[in-house]
Amino acid sequence: MHVNAFDRYYATESPLHRLDARVKVLGLIAFVLSNALLPDGAWAAFGLTWLLLLLANLASHLGPDFTFRRSFIALPFMLVALSALFAPNGQPLAEWNLLGLSLTPTDTGLIRFGSILLRTWLSVQAGILLVAVTPFPDLIHAFEHLRVPAILTTIIAFLYRYLFVLSDEVLRLLRARDSRSAAIPGQKSGRSVFWRAQITGHMAGQLFLRSYERSDRIYHAMLARGYTGHIRTLRAHVMRRRDWLSLVLLIAALLVVQLIGRIG
Repeated sequence: MHVNAFDRYYATESPLHRLDARVKVLGLIAFVLSNALLPDGAWAAFGLTWLLLLLANLASHLGPDFTFRRSFIALPFMLVALSALFAPNGQPLAEWNLLGLSLTPTDTGLIRFGSILLRTWLSVQAGILLVAVTPFPDLIHAFEHLRVPAILTTIIAFLYRYLFVLSDEVLRLLRARDSRSAAIPGQKSGRSVFWRAQITGHMAGQLFLRSYERSDRIYHAMLARGYTGHIRTLRAHVMRRRDWLSLVLLIAALLVVQLIGRIG
């Protein structure tokens, strides 16, 4: 189940949920680096990487296609790699004329484009799975244990925590605008596009001022309650034998993937 509209965490009992957050963060980093280091066209290695991801989906008890169904949101961003199709080296596959430009896709470019898509797609799925099986506070504490600079973890933690406060302020501004806007039935309300842009700018300015004032009040309230720059938790984070074993097995599996990618 979701905690709120922004949180992607699914609370359930599974071996993946029970792993220490540090193991999952390190596993994601190793997974993404492994994808980035695979040679272009290492299809067998990419297939094995996807198999590892499917096994992780099964271990999460969220369904084997959990990340697959949610990964297509990144497809428009992957299309940025279309320029790789026109790599200068390789055998030409066609010749396209677009607005006076001659574009020639090559076989090398096609392989590179497919490899970039697979790397991105697999990495996005791994990121989706991480946030689905790890509560956000545990991720923050994992970053702290992994010696991520405290200023970064603090900014991320407060950005996440008060994103909901900011959304409430936006809703109040929109409600106030609607209550002051009258419209005649059957006629178009509002004025020109420039007028609408001006109103939107004023609302953005009001949102900034309200957020700044709210943040100042929140900070002073935190200081009054003993805040010293560190977010405390009652949950102990201890690396157990199963955590170390899971991390070692994942790294060993990724090393096998790298070996297959280079000899395949």
